[in-house]
Amino acid sequence: MADLLGSILNSMEKPPTVGDQESRRKAREQAAKLKKMEEDDKRKKAEFRKKMEKEVSDFIQDSSQKKRKYNPMGKIERSILHDVAEVAGLTSFSFGEDEDSRYVMLFKKEFAPSDEELEAYRKGEEWDPQLAEQRRRLKEQAALEEAASTQTEKTQACPNSNYRDKYSHLIGTSAAKDAAHTLEANSAYGCVPVANKRDTRSIEQAMNEIRAKKRQKREDDTGARTSSSS
Repeated sequence: MADLLGSILNSMEKPPTVGDQESRRKAREQAAKLKKMEEDDKRKKAEFRKKMEKEVSDFIQDSSQKKRKYNPMGKIERSILHDVAEVAGLTSFSFGEDEDSRYVMLFKKEFAPSDEELEAYRKGEEWDPQLAEQRRRLKEQAALEEAASTQTEKTQACPNSNYRDKYSHLIGTSAAKDAAHTLEANSAYGCVPVANKRDTRSIEQAMNEIRAKKRQKREDDTGARTSSSS
């Protein structure tokens, strides 16, 4: 019986000490403070959302505004603003180098920014449509000039009559034409015909052979005239 009574007494919760009571009081105060902070944070977010909804509504109704830039704000505020803008059917972007300088810009759908405009904002620059148009024209002009220069270089690299003009004073016009004929452009091998790829003669040797053929032709013509005279 005594053992049973002792067991019951030992299982009963002991009265809290002064230290235990103080710890529990602090824990309750901490929990109450945390709950209040959460409620305040929730209330501030709701108020901020309501404020942004009104500003976005005013922006949509103002036909004179195409875009709106906000001051830098925190990540949570930016997230709320992006959500409000999406619900309202607007386009929104965040810009800024670091977290402290990041801000939000809203655009109406019919005035969505171009890639060039977005790139300017990302670089921290102000968007100037007239300056952008000038840059675009200069870029197009530079591209045209580069294309023309490339075409000129290709034309100069593959001439059709330079050989004849260069050697006509040495071997005559007809002989130069025969020589130039061997250098007509070949679409598969550039300016050198396939047959010339296997020709191991030098230019001087080729010219000498052409001169010899020309002399032989003159001699043949002279012989023919002599025979006919006889």
